[in-house]
Formats: sequence, C-alpha cells, structure tokens
Amino acid sequence: MMKLYPQNMRNFRRILFLLSFCLALVSCLSWIMEMPSFALRGIIARPLSFTEMNLLFDLEIRNPNGFDLTFRSIECTFYLKNEEIGHGRLEREFSIPSASTTRAQVPVVVRLRNWSGSLQAILTQENLPYKIEGKADVRTVLGSRSFPFFNEGSINLKN
Repeated sequence: MMKLYPQNMRNFRRILFLLSFCLALVSCLSWIMEMPSFALRGIIARPLSFTEMNLLFDLEIRNPNGFDLTFRSIECTFYLKNEEIGHGRLEREFSIPSASTTRAQVPVVVRLRNWSGSLQAILTQENLPYKIEGKADVRTVLGSRSFPFFNEGSINLKN
C-alpha cells in the first residue's frame, strides 16, 4: 500500500504540470498570434422590398501567421454616412492557411429607415462614405480568440 501513494502523487504532479503548461501556452496566444487583416473588395445588393435589401460583402481576409486560422463566425455592422443601416453574421466555419489570403462573403440585411434621405444621398453624392465594424471568432491549435475589425472608405456611385 505504501508504494501506491508515491506513484499516485507522481502522476498527480505530472497531470498538474501538463495542465499548467497548457494554460500558460494558451494565455501566451495573444503574444504569438497576429491579427488577421480585413479589406472590403465588393458589395452585391439584392433588394427585398422598398425599405429592405440584402447586401453581400466580399471580404478579403489575410492570415499573417505561420499557422492556419479557422474562422467560426464573423459579425459586422454597416454604416452609411455615419448612420447604422444594417447588421450581418456569417455562421459558416472556414479556414485560412498560414501566410495566405482568402475571400469570404458576409450577408448583411439593410433596413433603410429614412429612405428619402438615403435616396437623396445616393443620387446627389459621387462618393458615399461607409464604415464596417465587426468581430471575428477565430480558432487555432493554440486556442480561440475574437478579433475586432474596422474598415471604412467611400463607394463611388458614378462609375
């Protein structure tokens, strides 16, 4: 009976060491993992009604890390002329290989509350300022993390 106690204690210490090591490795993930970059490459509009439409954002996502990233979800909010007009969420899981770029299409439902103001801005302005804010939930071999992203620019309506 006396021999079992030291053996059990040794196993307990090994398990405790492994758990501590894994916890330390996951907590260092933010130091190791670089944030992916997001760029808007296009918007496809599909009107649903007079005040509602579906937009499909074509996002280019670059993984600067030396390991693959698995995106579990992407959420975003769309602003036109600093007015929030829609939300979107991509629930489909996809992977980006290490040090590469891929595209993802995020559906956004847009509800135009002030249709006359939005229509006037679309018809009278050559460049319409937009802003996209969101977050991406990412999983790696080292753990999971959420990344915020931000993109702004202007939509050239005359071309």
